[in-house]
Amino acid sequence: MTDTLVLAVILIPALIVAIVFHEVAHGWAALALGDPTAQEQKRLSFNPIRHVDPIGTVVLPGFLALVGAPVFGWAKPVPVNKHRLKNPRFGMMAVAFAGPLMNFVLAAVGAVVLGLFVGTLSAPPEGVLATVLEGLQLFLAINLFLALFNLLPIPPFDGSHIVEGLLPDKAAAVYEKLRPYGFPLLFLLLIGIPYLLPEANIIENIVVPPMEWAMSYYLELAGWFANL
Repeated sequence: MTDTLVLAVILIPALIVAIVFHEVAHGWAALALGDPTAQEQKRLSFNPIRHVDPIGTVVLPGFLALVGAPVFGWAKPVPVNKHRLKNPRFGMMAVAFAGPLMNFVLAAVGAVVLGLFVGTLSAPPEGVLATVLEGLQLFLAINLFLALFNLLPIPPFDGSHIVEGLLPDKAAAVYEKLRPYGFPLLFLLLIGIPYLLPEANIIENIVVPPMEWAMSYYLELAGWFANL
């Protein structure tokens, strides 16, 4: 297999698990807080097909990767009706945070599995074992990146709902008016500005540093299990 095909074989399953669990976590949180909309629409499912957005999950990430731009995308959002939540302000914040929290948990599970796997090796891995090792490391990185990326306070990311819930009522109402402009703003901040001003790359300057910091602790966790 070519390096590109190997990368795809590793990357696609890791992305699917990270994205699907992220979306289902939103639905679980909403259900626990009084909103059964996701359950009623059969979105509390681990079937990837129920969560795939043809443009956001397939076309856009593929195009961005092809042209060498920062790769990002989205799944079909799990439906949440804030008016059905017991406490809409707190509920929306909790539902929003549930997705990134799930990715942090998945990263922890990945670190444990990575450590246990490394602990079984008696020599540097080759062939299939090397692919498994790369896959586990990539799974860790994908989940940490997805969690931190979604916490950016830009509509429609999860971080925007958290910020909106923390703001005073009047400021929250003004902030909410930005939502219709979320995607144009997103493209401007993540693609337009970095293209014109490479030093202003949000992903490299804001997302990657905390991701690398978090990765060091997750790898420490993996090392602890490797030495058991």
